[in-house]
Amino acid sequence: MLNGILVIDKPKGMTSADVVYQLRKVLHIKKIGHAGTLDPDVTGVLPIAIGQATKLIELMHQRNKQYVGTGIFGFATDSYDISGKTLTTKQLAEPISAAKIQQQMQTFVGEIEQVPPIYSAVRVNGKHLYEYARAGIEVERPKRVVKVVSYDLLGQPKFEDNCGQERFEFAIECSKGTYVRSLVNDLGTKLGVPAVMSSLRRSASSGFELSQAVKLADIIADPSLANDLIQPIEHFFQDYQQVDLTQSQWLKVQNGAAISLEIDANQVALRYNNRVKAIYQRKSNEYRPYLMLLQNK
Repeated sequence: MLNGILVIDKPKGMTSADVVYQLRKVLHIKKIGHAGTLDPDVTGVLPIAIGQATKLIELMHQRNKQYVGTGIFGFATDSYDISGKTLTTKQLAEPISAAKIQQQMQTFVGEIEQVPPIYSAVRVNGKHLYEYARAGIEVERPKRVVKVVSYDLLGQPKFEDNCGQERFEFAIECSKGTYVRSLVNDLGTKLGVPAVMSSLRRSASSGFELSQAVKLADIIADPSLANDLIQPIEHFFQDYQQVDLTQSQWLKVQNGAAISLEIDANQVALRYNNRVKAIYQRKSNEYRPYLMLLQNK
C-alpha cells in the first residue's frame, strides 16, 4: 500500500480535483487528496497525499507556496487573468522602470488584507464568488489577511511600443489563501495602470519543489512509477525534532498514551522502524498525541 506524497507537475487546463480523479483511477487508491488548489490555467507543483499521508493535508496547507509568473501592464480583466473579460485598457506612453516596479512590489511584503477576485472559489453565504459573477449579481467580497514573504521582479520588464503594454516576470512566496492574481492587479493599481496576470506556475508547495515533480501523463502511462517517485511521509517532517522510540515507548504510543521525553520541543516526530508513527505535542511535563500515523509502513 502506498503511503506518502506524490508531487505532480499539474498541466494547464485541469483542475486539482481532476488530477486526483485520474490518479485514483489509475492507482486504484481510495485514500487520496491534494494539498493546495491550483486554478485550471495554473501549472506546477501539486502535492498529492496518498494513504496515511492524507492525514497531513491540513499541515501541508500551513506551509508557504512559491510561484513564478508573468504580468502585463496596459489592461485589466474581471478575473485578474487573461481568461477574463477586459474591463479597462490604457496604453502606456513610456515604460515603467524596473526600480519603480520593484519598489511597489515591496509594499505588499508582510501581512496584508486582500480582496479575492470575483471569479474565485471563495464562498459568501454558501455560494462561490464565481457563481455570483456568472449570474451578474454584485456581492461584497470578504477581505482576508494573508502573508507575502517576498514579491520580486525577475529580469527587466519588456515594453511593447506597438500596443503600449509592458510585460514583466515575477517571483512570489506567500501563505495559503493568497491570490497571486490579486497581487498583480493591485500592483497595477499602485502604479496607476491596469494590470493582468498572463501566466502562473507554482514552483514549490508544502516543502516540495518542481525537481521532485512528475508529469501526470507519465503516471497514467506507467502507474508503477508512483512506487519509485512517491515521497515518504518522513520527508515532510524533516524540520521536526525526531525521536526513535524504544519498544516500551512504542507500546504506549500504539495505545495513544502520553510519554515523557527529555527534549525541548513543542512538537516531536516519533519514529519506530525508521518510520514516523506519530506527532506528539508537549502538554505540561509530558507529550500527548497530536497526529497518529500508525499505519505508515
